[in-house]
Amino acid sequence: MSVTIQTSTKAGNDRLRQIFSGAPLRIAIITIALLWTIPTIGLLITSFRPPDDINSSGWWTVFQHPFEISQYTIQNYAEVLTAEGMGNAFINSLLVTIPAVVIPITIAAFAAYAFAWLEFPGRRFFFIVVIGLMVVPLQMALVPLLRLYVAADLNGTYLGVWLAHTGFGLPLAIFLFYGYISTLPAEILESAHVDGASPLTTFSRLVMPLSVPVIASFAIFQFLWVWNDLLVALVFLGTRKEVAVVTSRLSALIGDRGQDWHVLTAGAFITMFIPLIVFFSLQRYFVRGLTAGSVKG
Repeated sequence: MSVTIQTSTKAGNDRLRQIFSGAPLRIAIITIALLWTIPTIGLLITSFRPPDDINSSGWWTVFQHPFEISQYTIQNYAEVLTAEGMGNAFINSLLVTIPAVVIPITIAAFAAYAFAWLEFPGRRFFFIVVIGLMVVPLQMALVPLLRLYVAADLNGTYLGVWLAHTGFGLPLAIFLFYGYISTLPAEILESAHVDGASPLTTFSRLVMPLSVPVIASFAIFQFLWVWNDLLVALVFLGTRKEVAVVTSRLSALIGDRGQDWHVLTAGAFITMFIPLIVFFSLQRYFVRGLTAGSVKG
């Protein structure tokens, strides 16, 4: 009986020791998470405040009388949703974003498979060149690319912005895809080759289905980047209502001098809805796709 009590006591002490040994780390993580969340909370509260209150006091003042209904309004959201051209802007953003995600994924998957498993002259050199393009700021390419688009009559078209986002996203896509595809078991690919499968068949039947985690990871990155982009959209699409995306319309709503920036707070949460759907739909693959290839054993 005494032995059982001593064993239980020891197990309990070990359990407490484990809990308290990790307490500082847990406290630090919770503190960082709270500090990181505070600006988002402030933005959310501001989006429900009248413009006059926003201009006269800080968002934290609502906690003085948190249940006073008069200090909240949904007018900011109504103004964004009913703004002229906003519905069309959401459609335009989807028309820009979806192909700008699918095209680089398709090209990068082929390229990464070739760099990882196919032998051809200059393979290492071309791979280094592609990875080196990751450090080139996209701002350096805007003017030369714009001149090329004007000459080719692509400026102001969806095709032009699709190609721009594809070019800017391909280096990262190839890097991520290569890190994952290069770790696939060689035995599987060799078995396919022995069975008479061509490289294209091996790629489509084996490599692509096995690469879903990294595809989902890059899809999240690229979707968020393109959906929230303003610079590339302004340069290659412009501000015409027929082709303007959500970010362009929000920029126009806040005014030339930013005097109506209260609209931006509501617009931020409205435009956040679709990216959140994409992230939570693919997040189970996210970490696995990013960490694949980091450790080989």
